[in-house]
Amino acid sequence: MKQWLRRIRKGYGKKLVSIHAWNAWIVVILAVSGLMLVGGFWRELLGIGRVWLKWLHIIVGLAMLAPVVYYLILAGKHWKQLRNRPWQRVNTIVVLVLLGGWLLSGIVLWQFKLAGPRWSNAALLVHDLLTWVGLPYIIYHSITRTRWLKDPARRAVKATTTEAAGSNMVPPTNAPDEHATPAAIVSTESIRTTKESPLHQQEKPQPVYTRRAFIRSAVGVGLAVTLGPTFISWVGRNLNIDNSIESMLENDPNHMVPLPQPLHASSPPIGGGAEGHFRVYTVTPIPSFSNANWSFRIDGLVERAQVWNWEQFVKLARTVQVSDFHCVTGWSVYKNTWEGISLKQLLTQAGVKPEAHSVKFYSGDGVYTDAITMDQAQMEDIMVAVMHDGKPIPADLGGPVRLVIPQMYAYKSVKWLNRIELIESEHIGYWEERGYDKDAWLTGAAQRIPDLS
Repeated sequence: MKQWLRRIRKGYGKKLVSIHAWNAWIVVILAVSGLMLVGGFWRELLGIGRVWLKWLHIIVGLAMLAPVVYYLILAGKHWKQLRNRPWQRVNTIVVLVLLGGWLLSGIVLWQFKLAGPRWSNAALLVHDLLTWVGLPYIIYHSITRTRWLKDPARRAVKATTTEAAGSNMVPPTNAPDEHATPAAIVSTESIRTTKESPLHQQEKPQPVYTRRAFIRSAVGVGLAVTLGPTFISWVGRNLNIDNSIESMLENDPNHMVPLPQPLHASSPPIGGGAEGHFRVYTVTPIPSFSNANWSFRIDGLVERAQVWNWEQFVKLARTVQVSDFHCVTGWSVYKNTWEGISLKQLLTQAGVKPEAHSVKFYSGDGVYTDAITMDQAQMEDIMVAVMHDGKPIPADLGGPVRLVIPQMYAYKSVKWLNRIELIESEHIGYWEERGYDKDAWLTGAAQRIPDLS
C-alpha cells in the first residue's frame, strides 16, 4: 500500500496542476448547465434538450468525484507543504467543502424519489446556497491566479537542473507552470519546495497599489455587482423575505371581483399553514386576469358543456383539503390547505360521454397544457382550487384558479387553469413533450389509487 501511494504521489506537483485543470472544466460545465436548467428563458428554448442537459449535469457532477478523490490521495504531502500557510489551508478546506457539498447534495437531488421530499428539499437548499456562495469564490480565486496576473517570483515550485540526494528539491518535471483555468481545487502557490534565489530575495520597490491588487479588486467588485442581486433575491425567496403569500397578494396583477370568501375550515387553515416556500417556475411571462378577460369552461366529450364567468364560478360549492405539494426538481411545500371544487364533481355535473379517454387541462397563458386519463380523474383529491391557506391564490402561484393533483408531481397541476376538455385519445402535455414522465406519480402514490380496471 505504501509503495502504491508513493508511486501515485510521485511528481505530485504536476499532478496537482492536472487536477486543478480538470476540476476547473468540470466546475465550468456544471455552472453553465446548472444556471441554464433553472433559467426560465432556457426552459422554454431548450425543449426536450433540457432533459439531455439535466443528464449532462448529473454525469459531469458525478465525474467531479474523480479529481476530488485523486486530490485526497495527494493531500497528505500537500498539507505538509501548507504547514506555515494557514490561509492557504483555509482556502483548500473551503474549496473541498464546496465540491463535496455540491457532490453530496447533487446525488440526493438526482435520487430524490429514493431520498424522499424532506431530504431532497434540504439538499436543494444546500445545493443552491453552495452555488451562490461558492461559485463567485471559485471564480475570484481562479481569475486572480492566472498566468498574466502573477509575479514569476511568486511561483510555487522552482525548477532545478538536478536533485541533490536527500534534499527536498523537486525535479523540473514536477514543477507546475502557471496556467489560466476557470476554477480551482488547490492553489499551486502553496507548493514551494525550494528556497528562492538571491535574486528573488532582493527587495524591490513596490507601488502603493499594484496592478494585481487593482485587478483583484475589480474582479471582486464585478462579481459582487453581477451576482450579488441574484444572490440577494435567492436569500429573500428562501428566507421568506419577499415571497410570502401576503407579499404575492399585495403585488398580485389579478383583479378579480368579488374575492372568494373562505370556508370555516380554510380560515384559519386546518393544515396549520403551509410549511416551505414555493419556487415560481413558468414557461411564459406570468399572465394577469380580471373579470373582463376570465372565464372557465368544460367542453369536449361531455353531455352538457359548462361555461362560467368569475361571479358565477366563485359561487360554486367548494370543499377543503390538506395536501403536500411536490415539484419534480426536488422541492416541496407541506400541509397546504386548498379550497376549491372537486374535479370529479365538475365532470359529473357536465356528464361524461362513454368515448372520453382523457381529461385535458388548459392554462390561461395560452401555451401550457397537460392531461390525465379518465380513470385517474376519479381520484377524490384532485381539485380545481381557488384558495390557498384561506386566501385567494396569487398569479405567481397560478391564480385565480389552478389545478391541484396531490398524488402527482406539480407539473401536472396546471396553473391559471381556465378550460377542461374531454378527449377520446391521450394527450402529451407540455413537459411530457420535453422528456418528462407521462404518469407523474409520487413514490408510493400508485398504491393509493382506486383499482378501476
